[in-house]
Amino acid sequence: MPELPEVQALAAFLDERLTGRAFASLRVAAISALKTFDPPLASLEGERIEAVRRHGKFVDLDTGGLHLVFHLARAGWLRWYDAVPTTPVKPGRSPLALRVRFDDDSGFDLTEAGTKKSLAVYVVRSVDEVPGIARLGPDPTADDFTLDDFARILEGRRTQIKGVLRDQSVFAGIGNAYSDEILHAAKLSPYLLAAKLDPAQLEGLYRAMRDTLAEAVAVASGRPPAELKDAKRRAMRVHGRNGETCEVCGDTIRQVVFADSTFQYCPGCQTGGKPLADRLRSRLVK
Repeated sequence: MPELPEVQALAAFLDERLTGRAFASLRVAAISALKTFDPPLASLEGERIEAVRRHGKFVDLDTGGLHLVFHLARAGWLRWYDAVPTTPVKPGRSPLALRVRFDDDSGFDLTEAGTKKSLAVYVVRSVDEVPGIARLGPDPTADDFTLDDFARILEGRRTQIKGVLRDQSVFAGIGNAYSDEILHAAKLSPYLLAAKLDPAQLEGLYRAMRDTLAEAVAVASGRPPAELKDAKRRAMRVHGRNGETCEVCGDTIRQVVFADSTFQYCPGCQTGGKPLADRLRSRLVK
C-alpha cells in the first residue's frame, strides 16, 4: 500500500506535470471505484488544474472549483503516460479503474490488482466532502507538529502503539509498512500501549516517526511512479523482511500474522529478544 512518502512523491510528480493543464477526458473502467455522482465525472472536462496536493494518503487534483481526489488503497497504483493509449476503455476484468487524459495527450491510468477492490475516486467541490479526508488527523511531517502535540494525542490512549500509528484519524498518512519501520527505529514493541510510554520512550518515538518519514520522503522524492514501489522495498529495514537478519542487532526479523495483514519486527531491537505471540497461528494450533 502506498503511504505518506510515496503519495507525497506522486502528488509532487503530478503537480510538476499537470499544473496549468486541462482535463480532456476521463473514462471509468471499474464503476465501483467512483464513489460520487454529483458533480459528474464529465464536469471536470475542460477544467484546468491549479495544483496537485496530498491529504494523508489521498491525492487531490484541484481545479479551483472542483477536485478529482483518489485513494490507491492496498493494491492500487498510478501509471503515467507522456501519451495516453488510444485504445478504448472497457469495463471488465482488467486492473484498469480510471483513465485520465489531459489537453497535451499526457495522462495516467489508475489500476488495482487483485480481487478485493478498494481503490476510490471522488469528484467533489470541497475536499472535506471526502469522508476519509474529513476525518484525517494531523500530518506527522508538518513543520509545526511538535513533541507536545504528539504527547497530547497519545495521552491516555490504552491502545497498542502499532494501531495508533496506523489510525488515519490520529496521524494522517502512516500505514502498516512505515509503522513497522518507525517502531523498529524507536526500539519499541508494537504491542506496547500508547498510554504506557514513559517520557524518554515518547520522545524517542516522536523522533523516530519524524526521521523515518523524512528519510522515506527523501528516497521517494523526484522518482517517477514506476520506480516508487521498488525504492520503498529497498529502504525497508524490517517491513517485508521476515526471516532476514536485522542489520542493527543481528537477530532474525519475525512477523505476526492477522486475518488480512501481517507486520514485521525485530525481537532483539524491540522486545528484549522475546518473540511476540502470533494470534492467528496460535488459534490454528489449538
